[in-house]
Amino acid sequence: MSSHVEEQVQARIAEARRKAEQRKKRRAELDERRQYGLQARHAAKLRRWNKDED
Repeated sequence: MSSHVEEQVQARIAEARRKAEQRKKRRAELDERRQYGLQARHAAKLRRWNKDED
């Protein structure tokens, strides 16, 4: 049998873990979008260079 205080502490711990997991997921999504953007900008740069050389 656990006390009311212990239940509240466990609830706070669970909420903190959930928030940390959400932050980690959000960061991974942003990193993925950033990589896509970097690749797109690099490809555009190479196309401009090739166009200027012609």
